[in-house]
Amino acid sequence: MAVATGDERLKQASALTRLMRRPELGALAGLILVSVFFWSMASSQMFTLSGVLTFMSPAAQLGILAIGASLLMVGGEFDLSVGSMVAFAGLIFGTAVTVLQLPLLLALLVTFAMAAAFGALNGQIVLRTGLPSFIVTLAFLFIFRGLTLVGLKWATGGSTQMRGIREAVADSALAPLFSGQAFQGLFAWLAERGMIDTFASGMPKVTGIPVDIIWFLGLAAVGTVVLTRTRVGNWIFAAGGDQNAARNSGVPVARIKTALFVTTACCAALVAILTVMDTGSTDARRGFQKEFEAIIAAVIGGCLLTGGYGSVIGAFFGAIIFGMVLIGLTYTQIDQDWYLVFLGGMLLMAVFFNNIVRKRATGER
Repeated sequence: MAVATGDERLKQASALTRLMRRPELGALAGLILVSVFFWSMASSQMFTLSGVLTFMSPAAQLGILAIGASLLMVGGEFDLSVGSMVAFAGLIFGTAVTVLQLPLLLALLVTFAMAAAFGALNGQIVLRTGLPSFIVTLAFLFIFRGLTLVGLKWATGGSTQMRGIREAVADSALAPLFSGQAFQGLFAWLAERGMIDTFASGMPKVTGIPVDIIWFLGLAAVGTVVLTRTRVGNWIFAAGGDQNAARNSGVPVARIKTALFVTTACCAALVAILTVMDTGSTDARRGFQKEFEAIIAAVIGGCLLTGGYGSVIGAFFGAIIFGMVLIGLTYTQIDQDWYLVFLGGMLLMAVFFNNIVRKRATGER
């Protein structure tokens, strides 16, 4: 007599199987390995509160780009123009506050509106022409970089660097949201009670958390919730997995993909504003090659190059790995040029690992 078997779709996966299917697993494992490496090789100062915030700041700036890139990659597209968008948005923002002397609020609105418009343009060209997003955004990589060079020379009278931005917005009540440090009162309180390191004068060695880290943490939390807990997140996965099937199922694929391009461009604009207000200037090379680092961070975080699979929290871990290696090398005797070797090696390992995870998740042989 034949033995009845249950429906294959109703089988409960083991905890280990579910863990292996998590896209961010590789990034978490990589973060642990990199942390152990620097714990044993680097100066002990690297893992003090000051040291951690030092490598978290560049990780945050890259991470904001990686969050937008990961969402777009899950949706099945790429944006290679985000690095150039950082420079172009910096030009728009700097021109708004120094040349046009607009209030900070209005300058912010103009910058984000410009980024959103170009993001939507990227999306519409991809959707209406059927051209690969890789090609379309590669073209805009050069367009934005060229416009930045031309615009800076026009705005400054021939220079490729614009200064005086911090002074132009110093009096705005919104400035602390995009520059400086947060929770300074808390850190002063902790120093008074001997809970954090202080100088001989009693002043804390760390006076606060850089605001770019706060933005990074907040956007990672929002992106994770949207991708894993909302209908929009389901639509993003569906659009990236099989857009024809998704469209036939009622998913607004065109709107979702356009919104993802807009989100990625706005993430680049946010990074531009944070870095411009932090340094007080902008230049034509701002954001150079950051598009590749953002995509690598997203791939390390578990995003497949084919779309339909990935994780915002994985990109979060991937960006921290980058920041840790970039700054951590300065705490060792290792030549910092090994950082580039690390980028290529991590990309290869991430692709291999993600391919294994994809096969386990889909049951592919």
